[in-house]
Amino acid sequence: MSPLPVLALRGVSKRFGAVQALTDVALEVHPGEVVALVGDNGAGKSTLVKVIAGVHPIDEGVIEWDGAPVTVARPHDAQHLGIATVYQDLALCDNIDVVGNLFLGRELRRRGVLDEVEMERRARELLDTLSIRIPSVRIPVASLSGGQRQTVAIARSLLGEPRLVILDEPTAALGVEQTAQVLDLVERLRQRGHALILISHNMADVKVVADRVAVLRLGRNNGVFDVGTTSQEEIVSAITGATDNAVTRRAARIGEGRS
Repeated sequence: MSPLPVLALRGVSKRFGAVQALTDVALEVHPGEVVALVGDNGAGKSTLVKVIAGVHPIDEGVIEWDGAPVTVARPHDAQHLGIATVYQDLALCDNIDVVGNLFLGRELRRRGVLDEVEMERRARELLDTLSIRIPSVRIPVASLSGGQRQTVAIARSLLGEPRLVILDEPTAALGVEQTAQVLDLVERLRQRGHALILISHNMADVKVVADRVAVLRLGRNNGVFDVGTTSQEEIVSAITGATDNAVTRRAARIGEGRS
């Protein structure tokens, strides 16, 4: 892991009128690292993602890129730095094929005409590089499974060669096999040196792919945990703000039964 984070938030705060959405939030993400961002509903995860993506300019604090302060006041700023965000709704067009979705808004042209051959070639090359398996790049996205749709959305985000990829609940509503397909892709992105922020409510997914877990509670940091040395019970306690909950009580019962 690089000693210098590609992205660092220092004391970031964000208000919406009288509502304080984020307060003095800190976060670091290094190249080749997956940081899971977790928290209960209303904890500030979506706001933080949109701050990093340039949707909401910060009110206070500093955003650093490669150790230098930067201004991220609009999505174009984030994209220019090398930040790609895949939101939960995926923003795919069901009636357009895979190639068309990958290049939507960034179509290749040759002599003023869409270069379908080159776009298809690059689409196949990108999907092969990421080991993404789909029946054909020329079938409508509506024909794909949920997991395949998610991987296409992630692949589309990589066309601009981003260094940081933010994935918002990438396995929500997916079955076991489809979830495994997406998590395999996350692992491949890590191996390629991308920094990743994974927003998830699924602790099993977090334990499988994340290196560290950053917990938000009521718009504030409530701990950063190393996945390899932290129990699920500790993370759940940080999320809920309580040391006594169903997960910790179950763990206690299991421990008593073994003693």
